[in-house]
Amino acid sequence: MSDLLQGITPTMLMGPGPSCVPDAVYKALAKPTIGHLDPYFVRIMDAIKEQLREVFHTQNALTMPMSGTGSSGMETCFVNLVEPGDKVLVLTNGVFGKRMQDVAGRLGAEVDALEITWGEPVLPDAVKAKLESQKYDIVGIVHAETSTGVCSPVDAIGKMVRDHGALLIMDCVTSLGGIPVDVDGWFVDAAYSGTQKCLSCPPGLSPITFGERALAKLKARKNKVPNWYLDLSLIASYWEGTTRTYHHTAPVNMEYALYAALKEILDEGQEKVFARHNAMHERLVSGLAALGMEMLVAKEYRLPMLNAVRIPDGVDEAAIRARLLKEFAIEIGSGLGPLAGKIWRIGIMGHTARPENIDRLLETLKKVL
Repeated sequence: MSDLLQGITPTMLMGPGPSCVPDAVYKALAKPTIGHLDPYFVRIMDAIKEQLREVFHTQNALTMPMSGTGSSGMETCFVNLVEPGDKVLVLTNGVFGKRMQDVAGRLGAEVDALEITWGEPVLPDAVKAKLESQKYDIVGIVHAETSTGVCSPVDAIGKMVRDHGALLIMDCVTSLGGIPVDVDGWFVDAAYSGTQKCLSCPPGLSPITFGERALAKLKARKNKVPNWYLDLSLIASYWEGTTRTYHHTAPVNMEYALYAALKEILDEGQEKVFARHNAMHERLVSGLAALGMEMLVAKEYRLPMLNAVRIPDGVDEAAIRARLLKEFAIEIGSGLGPLAGKIWRIGIMGHTARPENIDRLLETLKKVL
């Protein structure tokens, strides 16, 4: 039998995720697997929790990676905090707000949405009016909407949500490790992310953090959490305390990889990492403008790591993407939902955010266009 793995060749990952992975993370993945209750592995688990608190900017004790991709983090937040009949407001300006609505609805919540035009941010005045219209138990917001390249000002919304008595759940899958995320300073009660974006780790883990208000709601539930695997009242006993209780077999080598990826960010320094993302974003936008291409999102709300680019008139966008991948080993993403066929999504996340990668993409786009 032929070995299909022999056919895998390096691709420059410049889509909406995953991102390029540094050698230190690949080396970590290849370390010997040890038991998920091995005392040395427990030391690594504790180190990861401290690293995650640094990048989330939180003191939350319950901060850890869930086994599963970013979607498992989203489900973790909702299944632990939502009970049937809860009133949930989702601030929706793209695909991932829609997913929040879907998950909350499946849990029996009364779901309301503040629908924002895709490509525009969630703004505080609109949120304020919605919160004053009725009482909500939980509000969900996507900090960095991967489907549109929009950054919404959670820093100006979190306190407002808390003052109205609701819990705030934040999706920071694309933003964590690329731009500032301040869970405590923004009054976020629960947040989730993913390893495959700006953390530059392969997909497979979802960092989450729960604050005291979120934990109080979890403890006060009238019914069991409807998902055994994601029940934090069970899994916390594996990640916390001096005696670790078996819950499930953790993906040991992926935890190694996350530890190495977070170490890369913290060793470089978060402010330097943020500055690098911004500099590479400006380099990309300038180069695209020279090719006659425009951005979808207004400058003040653009994500540096996920760039939504309007497709020039008369261009077969799918054919261009296919050619980039097949001939030049460069991956970029297509538009989703109402933006399908109208934009490309160019990711410069984490280890991908390097001058040589930006220049290679721009030179290749010039050829194929």
